[in-house]
Amino acid sequence: MRGLWMAALAMGCAAGLRADDWPQWLGPERDSVWRETGIVSSFPAGGPPVVWRAPIGPGYSGPAVAQGRVYVLDRQLAKAADKPPNGSEPEGIPGAERILCLNADDGKVLWRREYDCAYTASFPAGPRATPVVSGGKVFSLGAEGNLFCLDAATGSVVWSRDFKSDYKIKTPTWGFAGNPLLDGNKLICLAGGSNSTVVALDKNTGREIWRALSAKEPGYSSPVILQAGGVRQLIVWHPESVNSLDPETGKVYWSLKSSEPVRVGMTIATPRQMDDLLFLTCFYNGSWMLRLEASQPAAATVWQSRRVSEQDTDALHSTLSTPFLQDGYIYGVCSYGQLRCLKAGTGERVWETLSATTADGKPMRWANAFIIKNQDRFFLFNEKGDLIIARLTPKGYEEISRAHVIEPANRDAGRPVVWSHPAFANRRMYARNDQEIICVDLAQK
Repeated sequence: MRGLWMAALAMGCAAGLRADDWPQWLGPERDSVWRETGIVSSFPAGGPPVVWRAPIGPGYSGPAVAQGRVYVLDRQLAKAADKPPNGSEPEGIPGAERILCLNADDGKVLWRREYDCAYTASFPAGPRATPVVSGGKVFSLGAEGNLFCLDAATGSVVWSRDFKSDYKIKTPTWGFAGNPLLDGNKLICLAGGSNSTVVALDKNTGREIWRALSAKEPGYSSPVILQAGGVRQLIVWHPESVNSLDPETGKVYWSLKSSEPVRVGMTIATPRQMDDLLFLTCFYNGSWMLRLEASQPAAATVWQSRRVSEQDTDALHSTLSTPFLQDGYIYGVCSYGQLRCLKAGTGERVWETLSATTADGKPMRWANAFIIKNQDRFFLFNEKGDLIIARLTPKGYEEISRAHVIEPANRDAGRPVVWSHPAFANRRMYARNDQEIICVDLAQK
C-alpha cells in the first residue's frame, strides 16, 4: 500500500508541473517567457548536469524544440573553401546548409536535410534564423534566403522557395535573419525589395498569399503580431520605418518613418509591446517608444533617443538581444554590454551593470546576453557561455546563481562568443556553439 501511495503522490506532483515546447523564436508565445514550472532556483556545484552533447557545424540559428525533437540549422564549408576575412566575396564561399533533427532526450540525429549554399553574407559562420515547428512541419530560413518546409518526422521536402530568385533581390549584408512567423495558414517572412519586404506564404504549399512594403534593406528584425486599436496588427520594423499591417491581407494600417534611417540596416531586436506601448531599439540609433491608439490602428511617438552613437548612448542601443518589458520598466543590453533598466514612459535610466555580460566588467562592443523570464526571475545566457539566474527589478540586478555551460566558439566578433539564442523546454536548456549542441538539465530535484 505504501508503494501505491507514493506512486500516486508522485503522479499528482508531476501533474501539477507545467511542461512546454519551445517551437520557435523566443518561445511558444514569441514573448521571451519560459512558462514551465519545477525549475531550479540555483545551480548545483559544478553547474547543471549535461544530459547530452552532439557535434554540429557553425551557425547563429537557435534550436527549436517540439514533440520530443530538436531542430537546428548549421553550415558545412566545402573542403577546398577558405573563409575570406569578411565573407562578402561576390562569388560566395562554397559550402552547404543543413537542417538537423535530433532526439530531444539523447541528442541522436534522427534525420538531416542538406543543400548547396554559397555564402555572400558578412559574418559567414552559418544560418541565423530559428526554425518554426507546427502541425507536423518544420519551416527553416537559411542565411542566403533558402526557405524550406519539411516534414517534421522525416525531413522530406514539402515545398521550398528561394527569396533571391523569387523576388530578384540580393542577400542583405548580414544575411537573411528575420525569424519567420507562423500565423494561421500563413508563414510570414522578411524577404526584401520593392513591394516584397515582407511576404506571406501558404504554409502548406508555399504559394504567395500577399506581399507588402518597400525598403532598400529589409533589416533583421523578426515580425510580430499584437492586439491594439481593436484589431490584430502585424508589426514589421525595417531600417526606414516601423509598420503595422493587416496580417490577413498585407494592407498597411499605419507607418512611421524613423527620424533618420537606421544605420547599416541594423534593425535586429524584436519589437516589444507592454500595454499600449511599443518599444524598438537598435545599435546606433538607440530607442524609439510608440503609443498604440486604443480606438483605431494608429501610433505616435512617445519618446526617442537623442544620440545616434554606439558609445555615447542615452536610453538603450541594443545589438542582438531583444529587451524585456514589465511593470513599467525596460530591461535590455546596450551596445557595449551594459545591462540597463529604463523607465518605459520616459526612457530615463534607472541602473546599469556589466556583471551579466562581460568577463572583466569592462565595456565590450556588441557584448550580449539573451533574456528569458521564468516565474519571478530571469535566465540570462551570455556570449561567454554562462547561464545566469537573476532578479531584474527597478531596485537593481540581483545575481542568484551562475554556471558556465558551453564554450564560446565563434570568432566573427574578433573574440570568442556564442551568439545563438537557447531554447528552454522539457525543464532543460538546449544551446549550441559552432562545434556542438548541448542539453542541460534545469529541473528542480
